Amino acid sequence: MPGREQNGASGRTGRPPLTERRKAETRLEVARAAVRLFLAKGIADTSAEDIAAEAGISARTLWRYFPNKESCVMPLLTRGIEQTAAQLRSWRHDQDVSDLVGMLTAGHVQQPEETAAMLNLVRLTRTEPGLRAVWLEAHREAEPAFAEALAHRAGLPEPDLTTAIQAAMINGALRVAVEHYACDTDTPRSLGSATADALLIAARGLPA
Repeated sequence: MPGREQNGASGRTGRPPLTERRKAETRLEVARAAVRLFLAKGIADTSAEDIAAEAGISARTLWRYFPNKESCVMPLLTRGIEQTAAQLRSWRHDQDVSDLVGMLTAGHVQQPEETAAMLNLVRLTRTEPGLRAVWLEAHREAEPAFAEALAHRAGLPEPDLTTAIQAAMINGALRVAVEHYACDTDTPRSLGSATADALLIAARGLPA
């Protein structure tokens, strides 16, 4: 993943150094700028140089962080995934699935403008293959982090089949919930409640 920001997935704790925070903020501003331009001009008519100018950085700086213009949106997608990995790691043995659902939905609270940008981006993934690939890649890379967190909770040195499947279920539920909420204009509920519903459905497993 370009300009990896997944501090949570690496197992580090504490506040990242100032330079890392500044880099993360720059990447996030690039992501917001990319979404604004993609919505206003379309992806085909937006260049990497346009995104750099909108974000207030040089094209050279942008290319240090991202390999192509579509990947510029990755930081908007990985923030929620990183939060999920952190919440899974803090899920205690004395807490049940309902506690985990509450933690995960509370952990996804974001600024309204950031949530709106992320949802607009997810809508674009339905018609833009390049953005769809980035969206799926973000979730593909998230799954091992989820599995490692669940394995740690189970006292395992590494994920086994059970924790790998549990991670895949959580990952899939979160992805589908966001896609459904972003694209279903008839759904008045919040993103948090849609996420909670999806996680509870996944927790129930397959029908009898």
